[in-house]
Amino acid sequence: MKKLLIPALVLFCGLPSAHAQQGSSDPQLQYVMIVARHGVRAPTWTPERLNQYSAQPWPDFKVPPGFLTERGRELMKILGGFYREKLAAEGLLGKPGCSDVPRTYFWADTDQRTLESAKAMAEGLLPGCKAEIHSAPEGTTDPLFDPIEAGVVKPDPVIGLAAVKGSIGPDLNAVIDAHRPALDLLNHVLVGSGKAQSSIFDPPISLSGGDAGAAMEGPLRIASTFTENLLLEYTNGMSGDELGWGRLNPSTLLQVMSLHTAYADLMRRTPYLARARGSNLMSHIVRSLEQAVSGNPVAGSLATPNSAVVMVSGHDTNISNISGLLGLSWVLPSYQTDDAPPGGAVVFSLWKSAGSSDYSVRLQFIAQTMDQMHRALPLSTANPPVIANIFVPGCSSAKDGYPCSWPDFQRTLQQAIDPAFVDNRK
Repeated sequence: MKKLLIPALVLFCGLPSAHAQQGSSDPQLQYVMIVARHGVRAPTWTPERLNQYSAQPWPDFKVPPGFLTERGRELMKILGGFYREKLAAEGLLGKPGCSDVPRTYFWADTDQRTLESAKAMAEGLLPGCKAEIHSAPEGTTDPLFDPIEAGVVKPDPVIGLAAVKGSIGPDLNAVIDAHRPALDLLNHVLVGSGKAQSSIFDPPISLSGGDAGAAMEGPLRIASTFTENLLLEYTNGMSGDELGWGRLNPSTLLQVMSLHTAYADLMRRTPYLARARGSNLMSHIVRSLEQAVSGNPVAGSLATPNSAVVMVSGHDTNISNISGLLGLSWVLPSYQTDDAPPGGAVVFSLWKSAGSSDYSVRLQFIAQTMDQMHRALPLSTANPPVIANIFVPGCSSAKDGYPCSWPDFQRTLQQAIDPAFVDNRK
């Protein structure tokens, strides 16, 4: 997999550093918002529920269901160290002592895995310094990450159901048929030559409306959970019999991961569902960028006017919602199209043209490869994670990094965000 890191290095070096820009007319980096998925966690299902579908017990992640693992914390700290080096090279961080602390801001969802991921990222980004991790009150649902569960927005279940059905066609079983080879491979990994109490093929595929706008049951939803769990095994450093009971390797893992991607594409990236669940987060991201441009407080911003680096610690669902809302896409080595692996992040960067008041925005997706996580490899600007510059439909230019002018970026997002799904109380 090492040869696959070359494109990432090219992408990273494709953006000029602030140091190289001094004395030139090139834009200079002013502000960065990192919207990240939490790090490697344990499966969210209990072992008893998981084991119903496998001929042998699932391995022990040594933490409660859904919690960040020890490896997950280590990997997020490694990522934080990379961001520090990257942003220092671009002139945004790197002040002596703990002088960078007031210029950083961390907001995390209330789950243990998101809170601990933010803490680990802060340890890598600000070594030897103490940063406050902000979040909603413990035990509450933060509408920034799940406005539907929080009860602040309500999608139309009739439209939501139609939106997903319209992406499939008249026969729901066509989805299963289209992914039959990957489903058969996953089933082999789960049971081998043995037999499980339940099969991923037992419940028929079905769609319904509901509070979330649409819900799917059946083989693809179950397979999405299990393929994600197998990815978590590999990125948690498991190998041998612990990795898919010895019936899995990186190549076959990539094949079955297509099932998780297919489910996410239907249930998280379908435009109506993405607007319903992602408009609130995207609205607050825009307000944060507006604050960075103006230098004055803006209601709904996620940080303070003096913040230069903001990290939002959420979930892969949030990243899928953002990509579906804005029509974004990326392909990273060792992953399926538009995957959001543990620690992966959409990075919004704000640039100012030297000698003028013109601003532009660039988007990137940054993530460690499966191999970098499996082996907990150190990262640096010389050995970076994989980085994809993202084209934003409606505003990106063809210049390096696909920048959007600030007015075009504002207009594009205002058109994409549905105000009916925005919580203006925060």
